Amino acid sequence: MGLLDLFIAASIPVLKVLIVTGVGSFLATSRVDILGEDARKHLNNVVFYVFNPALVSTNLSRTITFESMISLWFMPLNILLTFIIGSALGWVVIQITNAPSHLRGLILGCCAAGNLGNMLLIIIPAICKEKGSPFGDPDVCHTYGMAYVSLSMAIGAIFLWSYVYNILRISSSVITKEDEFSVKLLPEVHTGSLTSDHYAAQCSPSSSKSEGLLEKVSIPVKFIQFLKMVSGKIDLKKLLAPSTIGVVVGFVVGVIPQTRRALIGETAPLRVIQDSAVLLSDGAIPSLTLIMGGNLIKGIHGSGIRVSLIIGVLVVRYIVLPLLGIVVVKGAIYLGLVHSDPLYQFILLIQFALPPAMNIGTMTQLFGAGESECSVIFLWCYALASVSLTLWSTFFMWLVS
Repeated sequence: MGLLDLFIAASIPVLKVLIVTGVGSFLATSRVDILGEDARKHLNNVVFYVFNPALVSTNLSRTITFESMISLWFMPLNILLTFIIGSALGWVVIQITNAPSHLRGLILGCCAAGNLGNMLLIIIPAICKEKGSPFGDPDVCHTYGMAYVSLSMAIGAIFLWSYVYNILRISSSVITKEDEFSVKLLPEVHTGSLTSDHYAAQCSPSSSKSEGLLEKVSIPVKFIQFLKMVSGKIDLKKLLAPSTIGVVVGFVVGVIPQTRRALIGETAPLRVIQDSAVLLSDGAIPSLTLIMGGNLIKGIHGSGIRVSLIIGVLVVRYIVLPLLGIVVVKGAIYLGLVHSDPLYQFILLIQFALPPAMNIGTMTQLFGAGESECSVIFLWCYALASVSLTLWSTFFMWLVS
């Protein structure tokens, strides 16, 4: 198969994403103002609570079975490796560039979390339809491809909303606490003597009584207090974010034969529920892509973020991670951990070369921190994704064909 055919097959899906993103940017301009800041926030909430859970659950329930789960066991490990390696590389970027504290969570998130669901849902069906595709019959390619992508989207959603979400939440809470602390210190600037007396009173011998009481606290009570502190830091409730609940529902419906027969198929008695969920899920990808395009408008105006941080994220996501991904996947194939399906191997490889997850922009808007910086990073990442994804997709298809 010719290299030109592979290049065309790889470029078409990327062009589709760029076109929809451009529409979102146009709707967010000041002249049109259909997708302004308030509109994007409201649409973000709809995507977060309705569209994303429906998208994840319907695709999983239709394509994932117990047998396919066993054969695809390496994919969750592969996605976990993308997060671990990306986080390590993000930490290196933070150390080299001396990134400010309020952007460290954002840098780690952008380096760790790729667009494992929405981008692949556009890329894989488009590649399967192309004549130059190396993955055989379009219908068979589409069926198996959607199963692989659905699992990728589900596992990616779990890691994204349990790991990246809490990194950004903790980072934003640190900013808030620093602001509150600085505000509290302002009245004390002009009362130096009172402040000294206040600290002296706190350090007085009477405080030793409270220390004695703390020493008498039993170990079980301390352990319970430690668990409460950890749960408060990690925000365990967000592990059950709507997208994660959608993953659980999709697995239950797809893997359990009884629920699958009741909801999936033209003769299923409860098929109206599945059809309604599919109808809602159809709005997820265009909405997320439009929101991304609208957010990129902020990036055009700039945010004062250092160029070195943007370059660091680009190097991690488009150079270092894909190269390491080749080592990981080829090593797994050599050890017999991955079966011989070229499409499956291609998806494992492309998971290392994707731009940052769109939902990171949703998270920054939910927390109200780092929105402008995230927009600039996304502007450059998705602007260069048209070149990077096309080249890497072409190379990966040649590698597995």
